Amino acid sequence: MGEYKRPENEAEFEENFAQKKPLMKKTEAFFESARCLYCYDAPCIQACPTGIDIPLFIKQIHTDNLIGSAKTIYDANWLGNACGTICPTGVLCEGACVYNHQDVPPIQIGRLQNYATSNAIKKDASIFTVGPSNGKKVAIIGAGPAGIACACELRTLGFEVDIFDAKDKPSGLTVYGIAAYKITNEEVLDEIDYLTRNLGLNFKFNHSIDSEDDIKTLEKDYDAIFLGVGIGATAKLQLPGENLDNVVGAVEFIEEVRMEHHNIKIPERVVVIGGGNTAMDAASQSARLGANNVVLAYRRSKDRMGAYGFEYKLAKSSGVESLFEAQPIRLNGDQKVSGVTFIKTKSVEGKLEYIEGSEFVIDCDLVIKATGQAKQGHFLEKINNLDLDNKNRIVVNTDNFQTSNPKYFAGGDAVNGGAEVVNAAYDGKKAAIGIDLWLHA
Repeated sequence: MGEYKRPENEAEFEENFAQKKPLMKKTEAFFESARCLYCYDAPCIQACPTGIDIPLFIKQIHTDNLIGSAKTIYDANWLGNACGTICPTGVLCEGACVYNHQDVPPIQIGRLQNYATSNAIKKDASIFTVGPSNGKKVAIIGAGPAGIACACELRTLGFEVDIFDAKDKPSGLTVYGIAAYKITNEEVLDEIDYLTRNLGLNFKFNHSIDSEDDIKTLEKDYDAIFLGVGIGATAKLQLPGENLDNVVGAVEFIEEVRMEHHNIKIPERVVVIGGGNTAMDAASQSARLGANNVVLAYRRSKDRMGAYGFEYKLAKSSGVESLFEAQPIRLNGDQKVSGVTFIKTKSVEGKLEYIEGSEFVIDCDLVIKATGQAKQGHFLEKINNLDLDNKNRIVVNTDNFQTSNPKYFAGGDAVNGGAEVVNAAYDGKKAAIGIDLWLHA
């Protein structure tokens, strides 16, 4: 039997998907902020991709200046609330905390950040200023973290901004692709609503930009264009049986969980293929939805997994079983998947080799592919003079995030191939500054 009872209603779903980093209470935040040593040349700042002045915002919390604390955070990171919750703080700011060298728990920086920004959102604090109009217009393709950060920064610089997205909600993978126990839909959307009210963001939802005519229209109507298109659907395994029913992509599965909650009826036996953080999320969520047996299969050894160690531990604690050095070679079944045939592997001088005659089958009712995402090359190739690297990532000048086509700037997963929300927030902000300097050169 699995660790979790199958959720039959929203209350049971919320119990199974209880937040990993719950919102701090005032007393808890006061005592936690008191622990900060306010280090000179603080390593936590160096470890934060957006360079938030962490000792300052913690000091402001401790002195009950919560609005000032939120402003310090948002001045550096336009997704400050979401990042406080979903950032892998254990390998970023908290991982750099000097307390780690003293066998003392690090400051809970992420939860303190979430505490300060949640207060500002709840009070609808006016801590942003829209810049005087400069008469320039920018189109942003993609309402994910990079696009939103770019839009917010541009508004403070006086630009008119339109944000185009194919979906009906903002925030990209933050609302569609993050495990439900890391952040709630409400928390994500509350932050975007807050930014929208205070900065006048203009979203155009259910509005795909996918043809050469669409691109030409934007190029004619806007002074600059930011590409925050992220990366695409789950990549193909290129294996026999991949088109059987109940073979799904991890990103698509996670999105369905975020949108449908307890209405998803998970089958009894699940195999998740992959070794990254998305695979861990898919496996953990399968278990929390009540699957009796969840097997996480990875073709290499445990120490070669791309996932963070804490993500793997979370999956294991959810009741997920792991299978290493096993390469899928075929998905079995007639119309619906019934199992996966694997072959054992070994590493020889760093290269993966199959062990002849070692095939075996894991029976299952659902296969979740978590083996990477296809890039947006099919769309990006329609833009004239836009250079892509050999992995279909957009090539940019890392000083200002301008592409080889000077009218276009880009950031987020479409540039880095898939990183954290905080990296996308940094890219978007820097690109906005780059757009401003380019248009006013």
